[in-house]
Formats: sequence, C-alpha cells, structure tokens
Amino acid sequence: MTRQPTFTPPPGARAYPLRTTRGEFAVVDSSPRAGAEVRGVALMLPGFTGSKEDFGLLHEPLGARGYRVVAVDGRGQYESDGPADDETAYAQRELARDVLAQAAALGVPVHLVGHSLGGQIARAAVLLDHSPFLSLTLVSSGPAEISLSQRQRVKLLRDALAVMSMEKVWEAIEAMGPPEEVGGPARGLGDQAQLRRRWLGHKPAQLLATGRQLCTEPDRVAELAAVPLPFHVLSGAHDDTWPVAILDDMAARLSAHRTVVMGAEHSPNADQPLPTARALADFWDSTRVA
Repeated sequence: MTRQPTFTPPPGARAYPLRTTRGEFAVVDSSPRAGAEVRGVALMLPGFTGSKEDFGLLHEPLGARGYRVVAVDGRGQYESDGPADDETAYAQRELARDVLAQAAALGVPVHLVGHSLGGQIARAAVLLDHSPFLSLTLVSSGPAEISLSQRQRVKLLRDALAVMSMEKVWEAIEAMGPPEEVGGPARGLGDQAQLRRRWLGHKPAQLLATGRQLCTEPDRVAELAAVPLPFHVLSGAHDDTWPVAILDDMAARLSAHRTVVMGAEHSPNADQPLPTARALADFWDSTRVA
C-alpha cells in the first residue's frame, strides 16, 4: 500500500501529540537554535482550513532568535482528533479552553499567536484566563466578523459541506482553481497531494462550526483592551478578509504594537516569513522584563 505524503517538520523541529487535560493535540515543536540565548516559548494557532504547517517557515528564524515555537492543530483540524458531526464540540468557548490546556501542558508562560480564525480563538482564550500568556499577537485577525465577500465564500463552502463529502468538495475546489476563501484549503505550504491530505484530515463539523463563527463574531475589542497583556497586531499590506484599515483601527483601540508586512497578504507567515519572524521576535523581546 502506498503511503500518503506527509508534511516534513522543519529542520530542528519534531511532530508529536501534545498531551493535555483536554486530550491530545498534534503539534510541531522546535527548540531555540544551539548557542542562542533562550528567550521564551510561542504557541501558534492556525486559521480556518489551515494547520500547524502554516507556520513552518517561522521555526528556523525564530529559533535563531532564541524562541521555542509550538504550532498546534486545534480540535478537529488536520491531525488533531475531534467529532466529525457534533458541532457543539467546536463552540468557540470549547476551543478556547483547549488553548488554555495546551498552554498549561507546555508548563511555562507563553507568547500566544493566532492567525485569522486562530486569532479569534486566541482572543477568546485570553478573555477566559490571561494568566498563562506573556503576550497576544493577532495575525491577520480582525475585531469582528469577516468581510462580506469572505462571508459569501465561507457560506458557499458550508453549503457544499452540507450535501457533499470532503472528497467531493476537494474535487470541486480543484476544478475551480486556487480558492480565495479564508485560508483556502488548496493554498498553502506543500504540494497538492499534501494539501488534499490536510483537507481530508479536517472534521466537517469543525469547518461548519468555525465557518459560522467567522461570519457572526461580535466585536470584543473593548473587552480585550481591558486585559493587562501586551498586544501586537500584525498583517500583510493587503487583506480581503479584514481590510487593513480595520486592523489599524483595532490596533489603536488595543494600544497595540502594529506591524504591516510589505509584500504579504492574508498569510504573512507564509508570504513573507523572514520579516514576519523578525517582527514577532522584536515584539516579544520588547516585552521582556529587564
């Protein structure tokens, strides 16, 4: 039997199941580069239809700056298990509690990073309990629901999932060419066989529930601004999911550090990994107590 292709962890990283009080979660975990001053740990949450591999190009440059990076598949994402049909397991509060358990399992305070949907889950976790976190970085993740054009694309995906298998939806996506929906499953780091395997690893209920969350998320910026943590809003120079002007305004409301990565769009971690890693490490360094 031919084994399906898998993603290879970046040099110096390993993939394994992180055991927590809320079950096991698939992670890619990289240590600081040998000889680098150890500066901290980052926990990274991927976006809609994404996975831990979306941060693959950040491990090496962040390791060179002294940071351990733990990128995680959330419940029902790619290699982390979850129910296929029960959407209640993917309520935002449940996913936020998963993040708190992941942080606890790492055993040290962490810098929390969330991309797109992952940013809104990260925000929910911080609002439940900020004590495990040293900072929060929202990467291309806005204050409330996604843009109208993206809501329409997510609705198309959710409608398709209601009547088609994951395999048939993938075939439809490929027939249309690279999709433009949030974190489009046929786009990302890896070849089409790897991306197909990632897509098929997602649980339909996770996609349905989190897609609905993206389309209905309320503005909770005022709540977040009251949390005593350093905040960082990072994005590309162009974003169809949350326009850059909206991200600028959110950063101002949070009194957050703001980074715009030139030459990047909705996924600066993949589009421009080196300046993205530099901006993350510079921010984390700035939060260290002398």
